[in-house]
Amino acid sequence: MTENLVIVESPAKAKTIEKFLGKDYTVMSSYGHIRDLEKKGLGIEVEHSFAPLYEISPDKKKLVAELRKAVKNASSVWLASDEDREGEAIAWHLAEVLKLPVDSTKRIVFHEITKDAIVDSLKHPRTINLRLVDAQQARRILDRLVGFELSPILWKKIKPQLSAGRVQSVAVRIIVEREREINGFKTESSYKVVADFVIDYNGKKYVISSELTKRFVTQKEAEAFLEKAKNASFTVASCEKKPTTKHPAAPFTTSTLQQEASRKFSFPVAKTMQIAQQLYEAGFITYMRTDSVNLSALAIGTTKKFITENFGAEYSKVRKYTTTSKGAQEAHEAIRPTYIENEFVSSNADEQRLYDLIRKRTIASQMVDAQIESTTLNIVSNSLEKAVFTAKGEVITFDGFLKMYMESVDEESSDEKDVVLPDIQVGTAVSLKKMLASERFTQHPPRYTEATLVRKLEDLGIGRPSTYAPTISTIQKRGYIVKEDRNGKKRQYTQLELKDGKLTLVKVSETVDTEKNKLFPTDIGIVVNDFLMKHFEGIMDYNFTASVEQEFDEIALGKMNWVEMLTKFYKPFHAHVEDTLETSERGNGERVLGVD
Repeated sequence: MTENLVIVESPAKAKTIEKFLGKDYTVMSSYGHIRDLEKKGLGIEVEHSFAPLYEISPDKKKLVAELRKAVKNASSVWLASDEDREGEAIAWHLAEVLKLPVDSTKRIVFHEITKDAIVDSLKHPRTINLRLVDAQQARRILDRLVGFELSPILWKKIKPQLSAGRVQSVAVRIIVEREREINGFKTESSYKVVADFVIDYNGKKYVISSELTKRFVTQKEAEAFLEKAKNASFTVASCEKKPTTKHPAAPFTTSTLQQEASRKFSFPVAKTMQIAQQLYEAGFITYMRTDSVNLSALAIGTTKKFITENFGAEYSKVRKYTTTSKGAQEAHEAIRPTYIENEFVSSNADEQRLYDLIRKRTIASQMVDAQIESTTLNIVSNSLEKAVFTAKGEVITFDGFLKMYMESVDEESSDEKDVVLPDIQVGTAVSLKKMLASERFTQHPPRYTEATLVRKLEDLGIGRPSTYAPTISTIQKRGYIVKEDRNGKKRQYTQLELKDGKLTLVKVSETVDTEKNKLFPTDIGIVVNDFLMKHFEGIMDYNFTASVEQEFDEIALGKMNWVEMLTKFYKPFHAHVEDTLETSERGNGERVLGVD
């Protein structure tokens, strides 16, 4: 006879928890969900208040038999799946299948897999939160309804075996619209003038690169300007120094971790989540599906102690962050290390890299601002009316949180590196070393990477931390989107150079539009998107998709009835599907895309 049976959803999680519990506890795993909607047919009795028809997965029948036997031999059963909607649903399905009383079976939750957290959760069990279960059920049923009703229309009108989905189809729309924006972009050219000036300061010569504050539309205008500059003299018109501060980023949420791991390590979002899951289940980090930037009082305290002991009290600043993402919910902590003092946790290189990223970001979030002195230098010439060359630079006067961590930026938003500029007196003469007028071109909007698509979905309020990675994986598996590198193309541009009083013109070649790990729509993805946009614009509407997410949140809070929510959605949606099918039958039956 087993005194206590604890059921979790992951074998790795079970193994970690078992280390913390004594001989009176047996820990088993459900290996995720043990049942789902029936695969044959719709799996939902629409006429009976959308009653779901669940079936035990064939590959889980042996496991369920083992769990049932273990339950019979246990004095007490504890359901310990993750603390979110999916985790709550797993606990509820276990209770139903194992015939455990839902209103009295002990449900324990924890945000980190540490001995203290596990022991504390055993002291404060609760029952299954049926409101969270309702929210998960509503999402699962609504998504089954949308897919089940839309997909056959795609099979009839476009190609067999296609699929549509409430979130996946909107994600494809984002990619398709960006591609069309790029294809319709009209490139314009102008001439950017950059000058290198030599400045003698305290017996040392500095070469300062500066840019003319205006651009020229034509080559003729740029050439005329450089001709005037041949005999011009230049002086420093102003040198302004301004103290500024740089603030640390908040601790990681699911989406910001996915974005930063993509920028720093080129990890696909699915890989980031897989590694984070392994770190969580091994007890190294807190729960990795969260949209919260909060840290617990204990985490803030231990981090402050670490910073003070390792860098000094002057580097410590307690900070509390506020979640700003649209539709944020699921009140967890941010993603952080369980023990901030642990620098190395794994021999697996990718696990260690991701852990190091999470740890440094967490520590930096509780450190003081970096102090920076920014310098703006303006250089003018009396013979070049209203022409101002500007150079900008900055010096870090106190590193603060930068001692630990520097956040990356997306390639399309990155700026050129600043340079250190000397403190020069106004009126100081400078000499021209070289001046270049280069033909530059406006750039089309950047294509999405997996990371920037996650950010876009989050900004629109579409999806939740648990759905970003599977959504992006799904649209690629369906063949609607491809992620690939594409070679750029050669482009010639004109460059005028003024050096040693001589003006020369050269044609220079550069490679442009090189793409790395970017998302492109396929032909079939574009066709499906256009069909759905034409016939089911409401489903494809960004605001609709976001509002549905908010309604799931309302259900989870007990402010909305899930059956009423589904009824309000399904009646007009189903009627529209029927009308579309009827119109299709009356038509000539031609396919949108004549391929099988």
